[in-house]
Formats: sequence, C-alpha cells, structure tokens
Amino acid sequence: VAGGVWKTTDAGMTWHNVTDGFIATSAVGALTVSDADPNVIYAGMGESTIRGDVSAGDGVYRSTDSGKSWTHCGLAATRHISEIRVHPRNPDHVYVAAFGDAFGQNPERGIYRSTDGGRSWDQVLHVGDKAGAADLTFDPRNPDVLYATMWEAHRNFWELSSGGPDSGIWKSTDRGDTWTDISRNEGLPSGGLLGKIGVAASPVQAGRVWALVEAQERPGLYRSDDFGETWQHLTDNNDLRYRPWYYMHVVADTAEADTVYVNNLSLWRSNDGGKTFTRIATPHGDNHDLWIDPADNRRRIQSNDGGANVSFNGGASWSTIYN
Repeated sequence: VAGGVWKTTDAGMTWHNVTDGFIATSAVGALTVSDADPNVIYAGMGESTIRGDVSAGDGVYRSTDSGKSWTHCGLAATRHISEIRVHPRNPDHVYVAAFGDAFGQNPERGIYRSTDGGRSWDQVLHVGDKAGAADLTFDPRNPDVLYATMWEAHRNFWELSSGGPDSGIWKSTDRGDTWTDISRNEGLPSGGLLGKIGVAASPVQAGRVWALVEAQERPGLYRSDDFGETWQHLTDNNDLRYRPWYYMHVVADTAEADTVYVNNLSLWRSNDGGKTFTRIATPHGDNHDLWIDPADNRRRIQSNDGGANVSFNGGASWSTIYN
C-alpha cells in the first residue's frame, strides 16, 4: 500500500506502476474505476488499516486516461482515505470516505461528495473530530441511497483505541444531502460501544445490506432486507472479525443475492445469506479487498499482503503468487 497505483493488462501476470512522477505520497487507501467510463480512476491516498507505522496520504488523485496521467483533486488534510464510490452513471459524481488523522483529532473526517470530478468537494457527513469514515456503499441500481460507517479510533505508537460513542452506521436517501443515524435500529446491538464496521449493499436484491460489526455486545455479521430499518444477527464467527482494525471488509456478490464475502486472515464466502461461511484459498494470507465483475461474477480481483490476484473461475484458482 506504499507503492502507488499499479496496472495489469494481462490478467495479473505482470504489473507496471502508473503513478510514479504524478503523486506526492505513495500509500493508497482506496482505488476505484468508474463503471460509466473506465478511463476515469480515483485514488484515495493514505491507508486506513491503521497500524502503528501507518502511512498517511495527501488526498485524492484522478486519472481520465486509464492511468497514463494523474491530477491532484484536493482533500489533502484527510490523511487516511478508506473508500471511494463513483456514481454508476456519472464519472464526475464521486464520494470519498475519509478516516482522517490516525494519530489525533481533526475536523476533516467524514464523507465528502463531488459532482464535478473532484474540482470541488462538500463535506456531507461529519460526526465529530474523533470519528472518521470506515466504509461506504450504495446499491448501484439506486445510488441515491448510501450507507456509511463511522469509526471512533486513534493510534499512538504504543496503543490502539478502537470504539466510542461516535462510531456507528449512517444512511442517506438523497445522495448524501442528509443523513440518519441507524446504529441502534431494531436487531443491531442495543447497548455498549461500537467499533469499526464494514458495510455492503447487495446489487442484486433491493434493500439487502450487510454490516460486519465490532461491538462490546453481540458483535458479528448482521443483515437487513428492508434498507436498514431492521436487522438480523447472523453469526458471531470470530474468523470474520479477527483484528477488526486491520480488516472488517464485507463484499456482496454481483449476481447471487445470498452470496457474500468477508476479507480477514482468510477469505470467506457464504452462500446462505451470511449465516455460514467456508474458506476460499488465496495465494497469501491477510486479505483486504475483493472486486467482483458486475457482468460476470466469476471474474474477480483480490488483494492481500502477497499482492493482487485475478481469477476467472470464482476463486477456484488465481493468476499469481506474490507480486
């Protein structure tokens, strides 16, 4: 995560760097390609897996030529960016989930929105100077509805503090203009501190959303089938939430409504809506991200501490080992 952005044109067999000479900081926390125009790529700088030696970034960069060149788009004070989401039909409409400074309070935490390709930004959700955005998702068929998670956490070189009253899940139904705290909706933990939360809306079944919750009471994976109004606690399997500050990423399948994935030490898959999980072998442990092709869910890119891997058979085999 401290080597810039890399590109492959042969399904992951070889890679080449595309950001040298363009970016001022090298740690990339989020990388998103526009569905509407795949020439448009956004990179959010500063990793959000806040180790004691975590690398900070300087905001957002944008490419409009598939990575041949990059332009800085601001938000330098956000320092650590967790996620970037681009409107499925408009490459200039983009959201940034900014964690903020890992080592101190700062007001630049929260959700940002741009409707002009990053030339200007509005901070549309700010809970407090101690809680930054950990995750962000929307249903590609209904991108007006967004779910964001806020994480109250900080690092010192000798400790990590995770959880606090400003942690939680927020929802917007108007493209981010207004937000509602849904952290204590029916079925979610009713008491105790909340920590880091991963969230994913299903692109297959309207209203279905998963939340992987670090909590003092009833931690684990939850699912809502009514746009977050009510929730079901599915499992407290510790394999899904080990070292939550480092993981807590949940990914919805793009073709099967009951299939969902969780990245952790291993990569885990559920085919029954999140109740039970089986392990998927990856070339290396410490799994951090998974992209599934909206047009072919057997085609996917997965990233871990050994590098990036491509599969064309749903994860039965991967293109590379250690890159």
